[in-house]
Amino acid sequence: MSLLNRRSFLQSTLALAVAGQIPRLVLADSSAPDLDYELIVEPADISLIEGTTTPAWCFNGGFPAPVLRARQNKPIRIAVVNRLAEPTTIHWHGLRIRNDMDGVPFLCQQPIQPGETFVYAFTPPDAGTFWYHPHMNSTEQLGRGLVGILIVDEEEDPGFDLDLPLAMKNWHVKSDGSFTALSKPREAARMGTPGRLMTINGQQQPSYDIPAGGAVRLRFANVDNTLTYELNCSDPDALILAIDGNALAEPRPLTRHLIGPGMRLDLGLMAPETSGGRVEFMHRDKPLMSLQSVAGSARAHRLPRLPVNPIPAPDLENAETLSFAFEWDASINPVDENGKMHPVFWTINRVAWQGMGAGHMSEPLARLERGKSYIFSLENATQYHHPIHLHGHTFTVLDSDSREITPYQTDTALLGKYERMRVAFVADNPGRWMYHCHVVDHMKTGLMGYVEVV
Repeated sequence: MSLLNRRSFLQSTLALAVAGQIPRLVLADSSAPDLDYELIVEPADISLIEGTTTPAWCFNGGFPAPVLRARQNKPIRIAVVNRLAEPTTIHWHGLRIRNDMDGVPFLCQQPIQPGETFVYAFTPPDAGTFWYHPHMNSTEQLGRGLVGILIVDEEEDPGFDLDLPLAMKNWHVKSDGSFTALSKPREAARMGTPGRLMTINGQQQPSYDIPAGGAVRLRFANVDNTLTYELNCSDPDALILAIDGNALAEPRPLTRHLIGPGMRLDLGLMAPETSGGRVEFMHRDKPLMSLQSVAGSARAHRLPRLPVNPIPAPDLENAETLSFAFEWDASINPVDENGKMHPVFWTINRVAWQGMGAGHMSEPLARLERGKSYIFSLENATQYHHPIHLHGHTFTVLDSDSREITPYQTDTALLGKYERMRVAFVADNPGRWMYHCHVVDHMKTGLMGYVEVV
């Protein structure tokens, strides 16, 4: 077993033991020495509500999914085995990797058919908190549980006493554990179809032990289909260390922070000095999770600083500006040959996503020149939140017409109602890159497209 595998196994097992459920983490062995991980995509019964089972789709037989760990600037190879009865792929959300490893069917790779295995191999240039999920039949595959956290560790260990991954998901389940509808057209035309059971790592309002007086890093990842979390905390000294995998040059106090679907937030705090001290986290005024300090062997006496990722700085003076309007579309819904309706509610620049398949590919929303700087002017012409995600690149949020913004780097920009925002980036990664809202209902009913970097 390689050094990466030993470290990955211990860290992932620790994180999942804290979460309370440990799916099978399959590592490389003598028969596959060139692999770091094997992810098995399969149906599995899990327990979300005590005394019930939920017929989920999972990675490696359980939820939460294995926390995968890579190292910045070190190659990693992950075999994905499809044991579903339908095709799938895996997208590595937020990573600036080469196009053929991005996991979008037909745009980047052929779908992984039932019974097939595909090996993803890439070298992550950026450290931080990322996540992974299919990019096929997203409503069902993500909604039923195929979501997991991917951590890219810094080249040098920052020195936290505890590093805790936290997957935020609102499940569409009834009190008996069975699924409700994952998508309803009436809701898809609005904020998206909300789930009914709010969880962290598959548990309701969990409590985690943290070492008294220690430096704690909390990695929140919104892996939900729909919900934008409004995170706040009882500790006034909690700091935002990183947004969407990208460390801030200057950490900021956590007051109220919105985390849209697909987005991540790294927080740092010093645990209460005395055993039994508690820190509470809320979504708005609803309890979300808590931390409790326990006697331990804390080493750090202050919060470590995180190194900033090597994101190329856009040339704003010579950047080309492209405008994108995200709007609601009251079109007549198309019906297939079986009489089934395919709702279309959303557009980008008045064009709804037409889908793609073998031999069918829509035109890109824009063709970008490799190495050139661009400013995207994003306009939300609706009253609903839209977390706009661009694959393969990280952009700098410049400004907004509705709130004051200190520029920061992200791969998913959250547009509030009727908000205009400008983001800038260098189009330095060649290929065809998905560009879409990460509210899955919105994405699946038109609010998706792609840009091509040539």
